[in-house]
Amino acid sequence: MALPLSRLLVGECATIRGPKIIGMIHVAALPGTPRNNKIISEITGEALRDAEVYNTCGVDGVIVENMNDVPYIRREFMGPETVACMTAVCAAVRRALNPGISVGVQVLSGGNEEALAVATAAGLQFVRCEGYVFAHIGDEGWIESCAGQLLRYRRRIGAESVRVLADIKKKHSSHSVTQDVSLSDTVHAADMFLADGVVLTGIATGRPTSVCDVREARSACGIPVLVGSGVTADNVSEFMPIADGLIIGSHFKINGDWRLPVERNRVSDFMTEVRNIRKASQ
Repeated sequence: MALPLSRLLVGECATIRGPKIIGMIHVAALPGTPRNNKIISEITGEALRDAEVYNTCGVDGVIVENMNDVPYIRREFMGPETVACMTAVCAAVRRALNPGISVGVQVLSGGNEEALAVATAAGLQFVRCEGYVFAHIGDEGWIESCAGQLLRYRRRIGAESVRVLADIKKKHSSHSVTQDVSLSDTVHAADMFLADGVVLTGIATGRPTSVCDVREARSACGIPVLVGSGVTADNVSEFMPIADGLIIGSHFKINGDWRLPVERNRVSDFMTEVRNIRKASQ
């Protein structure tokens, strides 16, 4: 049976019609990474300032991600400090946000079991993972598929309430090794391998997702389809009728730059547009 996206969300947000709006919190570079220049309390404080904006502007969900940990490394080279720090930040964000806002986490690069551990310890609702089905080459190297190991790990640690959103043909990656596997086939495989939802993106952060790809994915699976990049106030009306969720990162930041803090007016204006579209569709 297909899992409705409302099952990924909690409280009042689960009853809202139309796609759910999920904002990104890109935490500052963590200890041990090349660009780190803050202690964990400062990193957490910055994340909480972004969370406060989302709290007051009425988003449906939030994803916390270590996107500033460039250059990224594969999970086999990831130290325990990444899990420890992400758990501290995520737990603080979860406590600060309205209980009706769902919280997820992504740990780059390919730290999918690590993300599940963080989510379990911090009381989060979902994880976003890359390389769920079919391997690919990212700028950090070869990323192996992980569905079988990941879901067995989820069962082993008693985290089956934590849902898994799987990136499909992930951005910033080469998929030439699977060029004979269509988008539909990849989405179908993720569905067959028990993903709770799939995420489609453009070719890079902030680049628009193809509307045609979203429609193709919806026809290929029975699980929620989310748009993971390039959604703005100017094009949100194109995605509202066809997507189950919209993940907004760059557009919510100052000057549309993912590296900068979340800007209250950008989030507020976007959510006003979303509410107008929801009202018009009733």
